[in-house]
Amino acid sequence: MAEKPATADSVLQDGVKSGKKSREEQQPRGVIAEWTVTIVLLLFGTTTLVQAFVIPTGSMEDTLLVGDHLLVDKLAFAPPGKVTGALLPYSEVKRGDIIVFRYPVDIRQTYVKRAMGIPGDRLHLENKKLFLNGHQLNEPYVVHKTEYIDSYRDNFPIDPNVPLTPSAQAMLEKNIVNKEVVVPQGFVFAMGDNRDSSWDSRYWGFVPRENIIGKPLVIYWSYAASTEDLSNPAIGVDHILDLAQHFFTKTRWKRTLNFVHSYPVQ
Repeated sequence: MAEKPATADSVLQDGVKSGKKSREEQQPRGVIAEWTVTIVLLLFGTTTLVQAFVIPTGSMEDTLLVGDHLLVDKLAFAPPGKVTGALLPYSEVKRGDIIVFRYPVDIRQTYVKRAMGIPGDRLHLENKKLFLNGHQLNEPYVVHKTEYIDSYRDNFPIDPNVPLTPSAQAMLEKNIVNKEVVVPQGFVFAMGDNRDSSWDSRYWGFVPRENIIGKPLVIYWSYAASTEDLSNPAIGVDHILDLAQHFFTKTRWKRTLNFVHSYPVQ
């Protein structure tokens, strides 16, 4: 640990009087250099290695809740180089992985979903049940919060009953074989765990592989805030006051520091 600045300042004054540069005289510069390197490494680590995100909507309930603050591993799915591929734990996206990615329709937005289909996979829904490559999946992570059956949402893919993005329309026109959607090379089909209330690949199409940022590692803090507060790019006064008054009561202590796990889907 660096010495206190007061001690360094007193030594520097003595060195000036003697007209000699003692080893102690270099100490203030050493302290500054140490802190500079620490800050640079911290900034590098929090933008290149891991990054913080917050969940603003309920599309991944009950796996991830509104107000969960995540640390995301940005190296997990990064394309490996000749050297880094042997040293770092890169991996391909697997079915069941929770992924953080840039929304294909507007890359300024960041989404969190579960990868349900990888290149070559065939998927379809029958009355809310998801079928992958010809067999029904067991999905313990999925919740259904509506009892009624929606023709498009729950029996995908068929003729849509809601407006879709152009990319989703293209998916329905080009990637349907025998009433199943087939995931093309270089893309992933993503869905929310809150299956009845998720704006996902059914409505805007596939996730390009290059849009995937990483995978959540840990919930470092969970706070019971509203979607409105968390979706606002500028922190509002009401949200600040809410934090000041209810930090301890609204913090979900049982979720804080919980690891986020994928689920193996076959």
